[in-house]
Amino acid sequence: MENVVLTIHLLLALALIGVVLLQRSEGGGLGMGGGGGAVSGRAAATALGKVTWILAAAFIVTSITLTIIAAQNAAGVSVLDRLTDAPPAPEASVPALPDADTLLPPPSGDTAPLTPTAD
Repeated sequence: MENVVLTIHLLLALALIGVVLLQRSEGGGLGMGGGGGAVSGRAAATALGKVTWILAAAFIVTSITLTIIAAQNAAGVSVLDRLTDAPPAPEASVPALPDADTLLPPPSGDTAPLTPTAD
């Protein structure tokens, strides 16, 4: 059901974009082009204007329908609640530090090789 409403919603969006682009430009923003416009008195309703209102109303209805469907499909818990329900991450064990004597350089009379061997 959700996929059907979503498909209709997307088709309505594309149709609404197309109808708005087909309409005649009034020139200037907010009715600054002379006679008529968005700020002045009511303009004559054209067929494209009526189709725009119908598509806009249908777009809003499908938006509300998708919101209701998404709310019904929700698990009823917050995303933050889901994050806190996750098991805690295992703590990484810290390796033991070597003795301070093994970190010292070899004494001057020592003849042991300085490079490690694979024994």
